[in-house]
Amino acid sequence: MSETKKMTNERPVYAFNRKIFCEGMRDGIPIALGYLAVSFSLGIAARNAGLTAFQGFLASLLNNASAGEYAAFTLIAANATYLEVAIITLISNARYLLMSCALTQRFAPGTPFFHRLIIAYDVTDELFGITIARPGYLNPFYTYGAIVLAAPAWSVGTALGIMAGNVLPLRVVSALSVALYGMFLAIIIPPARKDKVVAALVAISFALSFAGSYLPVVSSMSSGTRTIILTVVISSAAAILFPRKTEA
Repeated sequence: MSETKKMTNERPVYAFNRKIFCEGMRDGIPIALGYLAVSFSLGIAARNAGLTAFQGFLASLLNNASAGEYAAFTLIAANATYLEVAIITLISNARYLLMSCALTQRFAPGTPFFHRLIIAYDVTDELFGITIARPGYLNPFYTYGAIVLAAPAWSVGTALGIMAGNVLPLRVVSALSVALYGMFLAIIIPPARKDKVVAALVAISFALSFAGSYLPVVSSMSSGTRTIILTVVISSAAAILFPRKTEA
């Protein structure tokens, strides 16, 4: 049997599976709700930059990243050049390169390139978290199910934020965005309970991330840069000290 045919009836791992697609939609509901709240506040920044609701919707549809978009909207408001916007957006979103590299290791051999390309379109912290947490080879339709809800919610929220302006108090918007932090806990707690190494690494990452906000040299870096450095250092150390077999 081919390595790509691990499912019943000799269907490839990457074949459409209605159950898996629905599971992705189910897990994408809290992500979509969190995105709707967070992108609403992002829409206010886009409005201050002079973008219309349609322009904000399109920007969020093509760039599902809060830090990258906020930086871009701030530069647009400051009349920055296209090159400056492109460079800052690339730097702000650089951590997604690491996430994408990790996801490539989860595809079954023989998975068509277009599946990889579509998933690469919407690699975010939350979607990466629920995708990488699934055991075995990745069925792309799980991630598609989550994207179907998450991407439109992010785009619609931005457009609503532009239209509503400052109607809602900032405290209300911030309170709604807390749902994302709760979702992060739901992603990391189950694997941490099953594996002591994962639990220790999560605790270490929390501690080092907190310390990085106050250390003299590291604190001057952007949060995205600190995240990239910590990810590379911690994951590299874990790979060397606690290697996993390929079959796992």
